[in-house]
Amino acid sequence: MQGGIKIAPADFQCVRYEVSDHVATLTIDRPDRRNALNRRAYDEIEAGFRAAAADAEVRCVIVTGADPAFCSGEDVKEMMTGEERDRSVARLTSVRPEPTPAAVAALECDKPVIAAVNGAAVGWGMELALFADIRIASENAKFGEIFIKRGLISDVGGLWRLPAIVGPAKAAELLFTGDIIDAAEALRIGLVSEAVPHGELMERARALAGRIAVNPPLALRFMKEGLRRTSYGDLREIGGWVSGTLGKLFQTEDHREGVRSFLEKRAPVFKGK
Repeated sequence: MQGGIKIAPADFQCVRYEVSDHVATLTIDRPDRRNALNRRAYDEIEAGFRAAAADAEVRCVIVTGADPAFCSGEDVKEMMTGEERDRSVARLTSVRPEPTPAAVAALECDKPVIAAVNGAAVGWGMELALFADIRIASENAKFGEIFIKRGLISDVGGLWRLPAIVGPAKAAELLFTGDIIDAAEALRIGLVSEAVPHGELMERARALAGRIAVNPPLALRFMKEGLRRTSYGDLREIGGWVSGTLGKLFQTEDHREGVRSFLEKRAPVFKGK
């Protein structure tokens, strides 16, 4: 539910939520699924960001994943088939579609957010990394806007944030091809601000979070709001368009073929319908 915490951090099952020295750390914890997101994980990510935003003790947020992945996107088997698929289509085809609640919670969090990208950040995992204000990558990190391979468009991260971060042409290349890039390429194009040895990632992220958290919290929040106003534009306008478009694409044969081919481990055959 947008605008409120549905699940208390103490009840999380898919995300670890810890606060220390004014820094909240959200760790997606489904390593056996490469931190792929089911409905519960989406809800906990939303609740985690809302908890951090509401906690006056928190001045900075780190989001990461339990090794070996950061987040490998949606759990295709759970989210793109059966009842969950129908639930998604119903939400996305409503009269006035709303942006993804977890995306809104991450982007509207008024504390600085650092993504410590420890492994694969593809699909919605790439989106989650883009929702952060700063990204630091492990040498093991991989990034990919793979939505096109499923017959879909990206969430607001790819369409709203990525062009401002890497430039419109490079964003178009990543979105149109679905190519996966490594940490070195991500650093070269400015997607991440630093690429570090894997064992040093969390130390670097916590050190940066600590340098941010010692600053006055009210000024930090207004500084972030200033960047949001000048760098990106209207979240809810583009987010609503994204949701409505996804509602249409979820019902196409190409999307169903993208899902089937992934589950059957074969190359897809798209027909434009």
